[in-house]
Amino acid sequence: MLVLLVLFGVTALVLPRLTRVLGTRAFLVAAVPPTAAFVTTLLQGRTALAGSVTERVEYLPQLDFAIALRLDALSWAVALVVTGVGALVLLYCVSYFKDDEPGLGRFAATLTAFAGAMYGLVVSDDVFLLFTFWELTSVLSYLLIGHYADRRASRGAALQALLVTTFGGLVMLVGLVLLEAAANESTLSGLIANPPALDDPMAITGVALVLVGAVSKSANWPFHFWLPGAMAAPTPVSAYLHAAAMVKAGVYLVLRLSPAFALAPGWRETLVALGVVTMLLGGWRALREHDLKLVLAGGTVAQLGFLMIISSIGSAASQLAGVGLLVGHALFKSTLFLVTGIVDHAVGTRDLRRISGLGRRLPLLAVTGALAAASMAGVPPLLGFVAKESVLIALAETPGPWGPIALVGVLLGSVLTVAYALRFVWGAFATKRGVLQTEVDPERPAFLAPPALLALACLVLGPLATVVVDPAAAAAAEGLPGEAGHLELWHGFTPELLLSAATIAGGVALFLLREPLTRVQRALHPSWSAESVYRAVVRAIDTAATRVTATIQRGSLPFYLAVILGVFIAGTSTVLIVTDSAAVPGLFATPAQVVTAVVMAVAAVAAAAASKRFQAVVLVGVTGFGMAVLFALQGAPDLALTQVLVDLVTLIAFVLVLRRLPARLGVAHGRTRPVIRLALGIGVAVTMTTIVLTTLAARTATPVSVAYERLAVELGHGANVVNVALVDIRGWDTFGEITVVVAAATGVASLVFVGGRLDRMPALRGHQRRRLFRRSPAAVDPEVTSGTWLLAGRTLQPQFRSILLEVVVRLTFHAGIVLSVYLLFAGHNLPGGGFAGGLVAGLALTGRYLAAGRYELGLAAPLNAGVLLGLGLLLAGGTALAPVLIGDAALTSAYFSADLGWFGYLSFSTSTIFDIGVYLIVVGVVLDVLRSLGGEVDRQYEESQGREDAEDPQEVVR
Repeated sequence: MLVLLVLFGVTALVLPRLTRVLGTRAFLVAAVPPTAAFVTTLLQGRTALAGSVTERVEYLPQLDFAIALRLDALSWAVALVVTGVGALVLLYCVSYFKDDEPGLGRFAATLTAFAGAMYGLVVSDDVFLLFTFWELTSVLSYLLIGHYADRRASRGAALQALLVTTFGGLVMLVGLVLLEAAANESTLSGLIANPPALDDPMAITGVALVLVGAVSKSANWPFHFWLPGAMAAPTPVSAYLHAAAMVKAGVYLVLRLSPAFALAPGWRETLVALGVVTMLLGGWRALREHDLKLVLAGGTVAQLGFLMIISSIGSAASQLAGVGLLVGHALFKSTLFLVTGIVDHAVGTRDLRRISGLGRRLPLLAVTGALAAASMAGVPPLLGFVAKESVLIALAETPGPWGPIALVGVLLGSVLTVAYALRFVWGAFATKRGVLQTEVDPERPAFLAPPALLALACLVLGPLATVVVDPAAAAAAEGLPGEAGHLELWHGFTPELLLSAATIAGGVALFLLREPLTRVQRALHPSWSAESVYRAVVRAIDTAATRVTATIQRGSLPFYLAVILGVFIAGTSTVLIVTDSAAVPGLFATPAQVVTAVVMAVAAVAAAAASKRFQAVVLVGVTGFGMAVLFALQGAPDLALTQVLVDLVTLIAFVLVLRRLPARLGVAHGRTRPVIRLALGIGVAVTMTTIVLTTLAARTATPVSVAYERLAVELGHGANVVNVALVDIRGWDTFGEITVVVAAATGVASLVFVGGRLDRMPALRGHQRRRLFRRSPAAVDPEVTSGTWLLAGRTLQPQFRSILLEVVVRLTFHAGIVLSVYLLFAGHNLPGGGFAGGLVAGLALTGRYLAAGRYELGLAAPLNAGVLLGLGLLLAGGTALAPVLIGDAALTSAYFSADLGWFGYLSFSTSTIFDIGVYLIVVGVVLDVLRSLGGEVDRQYEESQGREDAEDPQEVVR
């Protein structure tokens, strides 16, 4: 199963390129994964029906996270539907689309990925893996519905479907978390085998929230309105997602959970009531639509309500009937949608008022559509009739008041079903008076084959239901209360048979009275609907968001800071007062700490009173260096080294920004509401001090860091506890942090590179270097060339050069790079590590830039900063995930050691590779900052000054 999921993903990735070569024939390749999944699932049938087929791959065992897959009778039946119909729909796309279809490759890839996600959803046993596939189907559905991106209706329908189904999915996630906590079980099989107590409030709440997700996904009232809107999608999407696959997810989940939660408070009552309302509303809407797809959409909503009713009962008979109806509905409804696509291609419209005589000119298509419609109406001997008979039998046997209520609702809905089935056949194929017959395309066997096969399945599986469908349905019903019975064509002359005949007769009569019914529908048409309520809610949210944004986001940094700090003081102080925490009596360990703290306080006050920007930045840097002193006094050289390096890099970054701003601070900034500013400052200081002291006093348990010294040696094989903790013990934290750093650096660069992100600064080409080296001092201004220690220094104007700085940089650069590498590899046992080493390398590159400008930076680092960032993330992520491939937990490190004789003793841990990734990321970030805040700002400034030499270094020398 896992291999099949990978096959779906890989195929989806290569399809965009294949469509450029193969055109619509690429859908033949797209059909390979669902076909393979169908055949594989079919071959696993005997094992699945007798028990289950399971696969489990653990990837975070500490949290019990695993890719848990399970194929039992229920998932086997649904998986066959999902993969079989999916393969036929993809084959249908070969004829439906043309080679010049815009976005064809994207569509093929997305539809294939959706098929894989739906297959993953069905076979998932872990509830959180199921949720992942659940939301993935919503996202892919959004992309498929919005395929015609140039159409407003398509974009609006896609967004509407995404908002509704994603909202339901997120609510369901909360419910799954509650159920997992209540049952202490994260697998569906375990949750059903050992459910939590049904009187547990946590379990009751979890069940209710899960039902929200199921109802919204399967388009039951009040979330039913998104499905008709989704008909803006291409017909293959409607046939697959909205007939056979995605909308079945909620029904599948209810069928899956019914054995454990059918008796939970509100389960049966809610689903039966919503199902009846949905079935009646959907059928009523289908009878007033004129677009064939909308007729089917209304019918789909109705049938989903029908499925939800029977799936919620929780008896053996209802489970059997539910599985049979799910299979039958997927077959006949996908057939009808595919037939509608052919009708649309043939006559260029789906408006049933403009189609006439199509049945005589496309007889095979008419027979295909009639068979599927008859199955939907429950006409014997088709599968739809067998499924409906089993539903009526199960509801008649259901005890309590909800059985009769559901039965009456189903009978009324079935009358409507027969009526709109006849409306579809009449609208698509009948000859109508006063309607001109247009030219039609001839029937194409390849185009007709997929719906014809599905219609044939409806016909064949009716008589053979006992042999083909019943084993899976009966196996899915095992262990439930009551007798399941059997899915079979003939149960004898039973009351249910009479009820079926009555619904068919009533539907025929309702269809014949369609004109009076249309007048009644116009008279009773309400002024509001669930969709209008949805749109009103969306408009209200947009309006509220606009007003809140206009009020809060006023463009004032002091206001933003005041709000943030005020909330921080108020919230934190309230918690401190309520908890009645005590403070630590000891405030310092040595007098040196007091002296350092006084210096930091004076620098902070001086920074607040500074009148120049650079002066304020330097004073802020003093507080940072003071923190490094405190780290050193506490015996943390690693932290002290890192703090010093970070402060240096931060100071340089500040300078790079401030050099293009006015030297002096604004004259009015400190005079605006000084009392409020003073109060906020004092409040934050007191609050932070109290937090620190309270935190130190609040600890009662032994901190986990106590074991770090031992774990660093035993697990990480390193003596530097800080470095081993960062790259081994708490490597996931570090990986998350470096990812955020990469995102921040990319954001800064994107803000600076306005016209396009030029990652590489302009560098001196080979001939330019030779000309600069060979040019004699007599040929140029001696002030420019004498004492040149850095090549690109000649590109600077004389007033911007410092020969002393060039000498210092040239003498220290290579030593700095060597030191950075030393710190990288020595950090496992000595102060250093990838972060500190990367900062040292970054400072060395910074020196080259400060001494000779952006061309010197291009000479020193002719690298792509994005490549460094990506390579660093790849190394760090690869080191984290590589152990999973051999069955170990993520970030498990391996250790190698060897005595090399005269060359010394080699000790290497694979966590060093993770540290190398950190090193590359830090270097890449510094390089990114230098090229954006440094070189790019220089270039933009030179352009603003009208200099023509902004890009040509030779112009400066001449």
